[in-house]
Amino acid sequence: MSVKILSITLLLLSVYLCCHASAARRHPSRSRLCCVEVTTLDMSTEVVGETYREQAAAHPCVKAVIFNTDYGKLCADPKAQWVKNLVANMTNV
Repeated sequence: MSVKILSITLLLLSVYLCCHASAARRHPSRSRLCCVEVTTLDMSTEVVGETYREQAAAHPCVKAVIFNTDYGKLCADPKAQWVKNLVANMTNV
């Protein structure tokens, strides 16, 4: 009897894991990546566009200002002076 219960439990667990993994692939925006570290190095010349996004700290994510570059997103330290200067002249999205 216990082998039958164990088999059913493993089957249900397998089905759940398959469905969960499938749902994550169908809705990638739900598992949005975040900044886990920031740069203080002045990268203002790499920033493209006139917008930025602020990210709050929530483990494992850190507080950051996110800019767009030709190479992808740039996670910058909101305390850095160059970031403050750029943000003052941009639109938060």
